[in-house]
Amino acid sequence: MRLNVTAAAIEARTLGRSEVAVPRIALGCGNFGGVGSSPEFFGRGLDEAQAFAIMDAAWELGINHFDTADAYGGGRSETTIGNWIRSRGRLPLLSTKTYNPMAAGADHGLEPERMTRQLHASLERLGVARVDLYLTHDFDPQVAPARVVETLERLRSEGLIRATGVSNYDARQLRATLDAGHVDAIQNSYSLLARGDEAEVLPLCAREAVSYTVYSPLAGGWLTGKYRRGSEFPAGSRMTQRPDVYADFLRDEVFDALEHLERLAAAREISMAGLSLSWLLSHPDVSAIVVGPGSPGQLEPVREALANPLVAGERESIARLFG
Repeated sequence: MRLNVTAAAIEARTLGRSEVAVPRIALGCGNFGGVGSSPEFFGRGLDEAQAFAIMDAAWELGINHFDTADAYGGGRSETTIGNWIRSRGRLPLLSTKTYNPMAAGADHGLEPERMTRQLHASLERLGVARVDLYLTHDFDPQVAPARVVETLERLRSEGLIRATGVSNYDARQLRATLDAGHVDAIQNSYSLLARGDEAEVLPLCAREAVSYTVYSPLAGGWLTGKYRRGSEFPAGSRMTQRPDVYADFLRDEVFDALEHLERLAAAREISMAGLSLSWLLSHPDVSAIVVGPGSPGQLEPVREALANPLVAGERESIARLFG
């Protein structure tokens, strides 16, 4: 039976060595005004009214950490969040990122001057004096990790950011960064269907006091049950927009595991998505999960996950379904 989950049920954890505590569930705003950082989708995705409805519902649930990036929607995501903050008179915890171009053909990367310029532009769009977490959105092989860390620390010393982080780094890139200094958090893709970080990145984070945060916890919708064996992809789904990213999932072994997961979820009277999020929350080294609903109703799996924690042994048995 489903429980009534309130804001008090969302645990907060401190990011790395910082003093910033964030709830274990964050609202991902990558679809506000676009589809992630892809220039071909700028101006598409969710419009402002749709985004406002999602932010309202997330806030009511107790999710007070909004995650975005300067290139999401070509700046439209940050602008939309800023408009919501002014409209509602509420100030969530904010994280944003930089690396990707703001328009087709525009500059990108982690040169110190660019990072500084991009942060100031993000603050202006968000309408705030500082953000709680600032992340590099990818590794830049053209800029030494020491210069990146130095820039992040300078921005922190100037009071523009409170915690530092990286995103989409593998173990080698994170190790090189930590050898040059320290960052408080990493945000990578991780789910039942994307577990490459288990071998090296997660243990490295645990050893070095780096908070591990997750994006794409439902593997682009694959863990919701929307993609069925032998069926056409739903219109407007990720598999109709960016199918190459998830092409490796088109295997009988994956569909077998998903069908088994669906049966397990039904036995618990929750959705596949809710069980998949509960699996992530049960990992002791996962600090936070970024969820990106397309509508307020798609926040329901968060409620289910919070109300249905996994007990000892359940996490391992579910993981074995996916190899």
